[in-house]
Amino acid sequence: MRVSLKAVTGVDSVDVNLEKGLASVKMKSGNTATLRQLNDAIAKNGFTMKQSTATIAGAVVVANGHTALRVSGSNEMLELIPDSSATPVPASLDGKSVLLEGTIPEAGKGKSPDSIRYHSLKEENSK
Repeated sequence: MRVSLKAVTGVDSVDVNLEKGLASVKMKSGNTATLRQLNDAIAKNGFTMKQSTATIAGAVVVANGHTALRVSGSNEMLELIPDSSATPVPASLDGKSVLLEGTIPEAGKGKSPDSIRYHSLKEENSK
């Protein structure tokens, strides 16, 4: 598993604990890896990508009443769902760069995750 995940372009380090069924993956800054690539690397070893904790940078996109995160680097879109302790993303953040912490739910077999349930979201300072 470690070798497959490490082979994904953009992965900085991988720590696997088979006893706990956990893989911790740290990405390189500016990476373009997708959740699909990580999911495929895990599935290649006969495992399933379970619910995952993540810290992700991206830009808020508000369209058709839905709020999403366009992930920096990969441009993947993840629907933003506030957890019970978080407030909904204000429309004023549309187009702004943010850093969020949350949980990516387990996706169905053969599918990639398409949402993140966030508990922390903060606007990044413009450079």
